[in-house]
Amino acid sequence: MNDTVDYARYDRIRPIRWTGSALELLDQRKLPFVVEYLSCTTSDEVAAAIHDLAVRGAPAIGIAAAWGVVLAAREVIAATPAEAADKLEPALQRLNAARPTAVNLAWALARMRAALKTAGSDWRGVLELEALAIAEEDLAANRHMGELGAALIGEGSGVLTHCNTGSLATAGFGTALGVIRAGVAQGRIGKVYAGETRPWQQGARLTAWELLQDGIPATLIADSAASHLMKTGAVQWVIVGADRICANGDTANKIGTYQLAIAARHHGAKFMVVAPSSTVDMATPNGDAIHIEERDPGELLGIAGTRTVAEGVPAWNPVFDVTPASLIDAIVTEKGVIEQPDEARMRAIFGG
Repeated sequence: MNDTVDYARYDRIRPIRWTGSALELLDQRKLPFVVEYLSCTTSDEVAAAIHDLAVRGAPAIGIAAAWGVVLAAREVIAATPAEAADKLEPALQRLNAARPTAVNLAWALARMRAALKTAGSDWRGVLELEALAIAEEDLAANRHMGELGAALIGEGSGVLTHCNTGSLATAGFGTALGVIRAGVAQGRIGKVYAGETRPWQQGARLTAWELLQDGIPATLIADSAASHLMKTGAVQWVIVGADRICANGDTANKIGTYQLAIAARHHGAKFMVVAPSSTVDMATPNGDAIHIEERDPGELLGIAGTRTVAEGVPAWNPVFDVTPASLIDAIVTEKGVIEQPDEARMRAIFGG
């Protein structure tokens, strides 16, 4: 096996671009057939893009929100950073409310508040540098996590992933898909399966498209086919991202993740969570304390705008679920790998 990664080949997609006057977001609602960037010139446009899933993935929405603060700052007249902070707070609250489950969003906004608190007269420039740092740190973390996670995988393994955790969900390279990219490059991964991820089809529309761009063949499966696939012995690792990781290792991620962990444990496959330390929330003790966002039930009642369900049928549409730490074999962050996670092992790395 070759443990090097050709980033020129495996890290080409950038979903977030700062032009100096606007934030350009690769509109993920239109992929894979239309590749189009949405230009945002106000913080409220960024908040709307986050809420409407034009940009999605916990790290990506944190980065987008940071740039949203930069845009908001351009509309504020303030003599001091303290005055600017007061005037910016309503915009920060609107950004935070766009996707309340993803801890990266609140984390990025907290970093922007902290940067403003210690800024001088050039507080707008300080905010812009902080947003850039958040993006650059995420990319570096993803590449490091790719190496750490790939090292756990045996040569020629089959892997299954859920939702989209790649370049589209981050500053670049990806979290779980970063591990998969590194694993393929090193010869550790021989086969990749992607679940479609209803109702927004992030696996079908986004993950399959991303891997195709890098020349990585991925086989799409229905979400309901995962257990049957594992029963055949084709999957050695399930590799997913995270929207929030608790102090005890419980992990919130896209709806459908929990059932994959149950199936993996039953069939003897390993289960890996890959996320930057910004996703770890040591202030949340366990998964029971996580607020699970629910979206419009109408998202389940049709496909691509065409209704497929009879009128009068209700739907329940939680966006996330919580996988207990007891079903997770490894949590991979840029700070290290936590195998068999529990509160003691989490605190050993993250404190709190």
